[in-house]
Amino acid sequence: QVQLKESGGGLVQAGGSLRVHCAVSGRTISAYAVAWFRQTPRKEREFVAALNWMTGDTNYADSVNGRFTIAKASAKNTFYLQMNSLQPTDTAVYYCAARRSTRSIFAREYDSWGQGTQVTVSS
Repeated sequence: QVQLKESGGGLVQAGGSLRVHCAVSGRTISAYAVAWFRQTPRKEREFVAALNWMTGDTNYADSVNGRFTIAKASAKNTFYLQMNSLQPTDTAVYYCAARRSTRSIFAREYDSWGQGTQVTVSS
């Protein structure tokens, strides 16, 4: 089974930028779609962005489209979420995930998850 681990979370001021990474190990990643979700105590886990590893196709939640970018990283078997123009409403625990299928916006359709990394945006 694929194993995922997030890194790069932290504290940033509103309007700033942050990049979180997800390292993938275990089974091959080439047949997977990967994604970022986020969760706060106020809301259910929500979709942020997804990437088809083989094709590079992406999709984004409306709330982050134009501000966030999901992409493969230069490091082997690593992808990231570049977050720009951050706002306090972006504060959440960010999780990376993978599934052996096409991209999906539904958390329940992903079967491999990291443990999350905290992103806090101050005003």
